[in-house]
Amino acid sequence: MSPRRQPSSTGGPQGLPGISTTGRRAGTFCLVLVLALMGQATYVQVFRAESLDDNPANQRETIQRYAQPRGNILVGADPVTGSAPTGGRYAYKRTYTDGPTWAAVTGYSSQTYGNTQIEGVEDDLLSGTDSRLASWALWDEITRKQNPGGDVYTTLNKAAQQAAVKGLGSQTGAVAAIEPATGRILALASTPSYDPGSFAGSSTADQDAWNKLQADKNQPMLNRALRQIYPPGSTFKVVTAAAALANGVVTDIDAPTTAPYPFVMPGTTTELVNDTSACDSPGQSLDDAMVNSCNSVMGYLGTQVGLEKMVAMAQNFGFNDAKLDTPVRAARSNFDTTMNASQVALSSIGQYDTAATPLVMAMVAAGVANNGTVMYPQLVDKLAKSDGSSVQVMRPTGYRQAMSPTVAGQVQKLMTDVVETGTGRSARIGGATVGGKTGTAQQGIDNSGIPYAWFISWARPSGSNQVPPVAVAVVIADSSATDVTGGGLAAPIAKSVMQAVLNGN
Repeated sequence: MSPRRQPSSTGGPQGLPGISTTGRRAGTFCLVLVLALMGQATYVQVFRAESLDDNPANQRETIQRYAQPRGNILVGADPVTGSAPTGGRYAYKRTYTDGPTWAAVTGYSSQTYGNTQIEGVEDDLLSGTDSRLASWALWDEITRKQNPGGDVYTTLNKAAQQAAVKGLGSQTGAVAAIEPATGRILALASTPSYDPGSFAGSSTADQDAWNKLQADKNQPMLNRALRQIYPPGSTFKVVTAAAALANGVVTDIDAPTTAPYPFVMPGTTTELVNDTSACDSPGQSLDDAMVNSCNSVMGYLGTQVGLEKMVAMAQNFGFNDAKLDTPVRAARSNFDTTMNASQVALSSIGQYDTAATPLVMAMVAAGVANNGTVMYPQLVDKLAKSDGSSVQVMRPTGYRQAMSPTVAGQVQKLMTDVVETGTGRSARIGGATVGGKTGTAQQGIDNSGIPYAWFISWARPSGSNQVPPVAVAVVIADSSATDVTGGGLAAPIAKSVMQAVLNGN
């Protein structure tokens, strides 16, 4: 007779295999491992996803970014950018059509050195990662689907831009042109320029091109139209004239002023001298002072307006604004808010610490032309998907009401007289009314440096009462010319840009 089978000592149910203590421990350990793995996966995929995506060692996003053509930047209906297959790890790289002409606007997009200007500000749209490009944004985010790059339509006028670049030629300088009624930027040029396509890839040749540009003492990659400030010299007298008229210091542009001659700056024994003997008499009218660019009169009027009101008028035109975005951010133009009276006199003729970008000086001319209303400068017209459907359409936006239409009309008369009979005669255009102001700003110790030659202006067809379609600022920062003046160097360039716009209207 077989012995009776005894129950398992491990306590399992009778007739079933028992589970040992060792087995239970192994099962628990495995469960802990599974939970730990799930926790780690959740932590990595959810909480650390963004930091891992942004880690420079992670090449997945970079490879994906260049796996398709980049969206384009357009002038009118014509793209000035493109994409070319590389046959390498990064499938496509950026190309540029006539890159040096448009570099101050497009900036660059480089596989090695990143993005600037419009290429940088609108990078998400151009690269296809902007959520506004997706039909189903949430699903695209989950699946990490990359949409085709969108397109950026600029406000530029092709003929005006080409005229600006041609006019600047080999000189160091910049041009900014604005449509006064809307703030649309029609031209934005900086010379010397560069080809952003020369370092768009990641090859040794691209690196060599970049290093050469970085070492160039002429700084071709500096955007002088947006990112460099210069003393505006006598072009700032337009701001001073507006302040004098707006604050009742002058009520009649043709009547004698109380300006003395010589004018000794307050608190000093220093006379504010003029560049022409036509200014060397007391009581010059505001019109004569503008036509002949009289330092003594305009400096005196600035002291009569006073610091606070001079600051207010300058800021109406964009001075002291550290967040002036086009959407590319411009450098801060400066008009000091703390000065003594003699410093106010010098600042009122565009010297001392007064400094401006060409963009802001174009805003000065545009504000006068637009009957006193300064518009926000706008470089982008619209953003669109690759199929042409709009993502965002930009609308004109008012910046400041700098002066009343009546005062603006008086300043317009001053500027037209400068062109008709004064220092700006080289900007005259047949069949058009042109207003302008020249400027020659000194620089260096004891004014030993080459002066900056300036011209700001606006133009409209003769007989028209409409807001002028174009306002321009030109600065020549370094020229080989023997006679460096705003009327001689800068005014002809402004004239060619204004003609290009007028001929297209």
